[in-house]
Amino acid sequence: MTELPKTLDDAIAQAQAAMKVALGDGCKLLQIELVFPEIALQAQSIAQQFIPFIQELGVQPTVFFPDAGAAALARRDWGEIPFRVTDLGSSRSPVEKRIQPDDQFYLVVSPAAVEVAQVETLSTLAGDRPVVLLNPRLEDVATIGIGYAGRQLRDRFLNNIQSCYYLRPLEGAAVSRYYPNAWQIWLEESEGEYRQIAQEPQRPSSDTLERILLQATGTVEAEGETETVPQPKRRGFLAELQSFLKALSQ
Repeated sequence: MTELPKTLDDAIAQAQAAMKVALGDGCKLLQIELVFPEIALQAQSIAQQFIPFIQELGVQPTVFFPDAGAAALARRDWGEIPFRVTDLGSSRSPVEKRIQPDDQFYLVVSPAAVEVAQVETLSTLAGDRPVVLLNPRLEDVATIGIGYAGRQLRDRFLNNIQSCYYLRPLEGAAVSRYYPNAWQIWLEESEGEYRQIAQEPQRPSSDTLERILLQATGTVEAEGETETVPQPKRRGFLAELQSFLKALSQ
């Protein structure tokens, strides 16, 4: 059983290790998700911490940001670097023009649902070269839809993305996934101490999470009505991590 990380650095180290295992198993299209609202504001610095690890695998990454502005900012801040930093392109300059024959590894930083077509094209043209999506936000129902086109996109592309690392804080709980393990649901029992209360073979839906957490926190059934035993509010490391990230962005 993989324990929850104690710090952001621990989470990144876990994500890197899970990515290495998934790549070793032949997975070519991966995603890493640190699901904190404030983490998007730190996309560049989080991505930078993955680059030395990728280079240790014996390859140079090509790093994609969603737009030209974010890519230019990374190039400015990172200085002289031995790899390419670019963007996902636009209708005038599509992503196809950003792909080069000698590329070895693609790291795509925080792509949103509006970039899903470019990311799908990149993954197709990558061939056997790995594509890792760092904190993607591709499954926005309002953007990709829930009708026939949306179902096609999910079947053709989104459902083929392997989640190799996932960490999401909840109120007094957390959800995590470390490839190739099952999805794990955790309950905070004391300050910063979590106990695993369930495992799921697939990402748990909101209804599944609610049921598991209600059962674990003392919910009782009485004459057809549900009564929840009040639980003390706690502030564990995940909440502290969110505050830290928020402070950095101010």
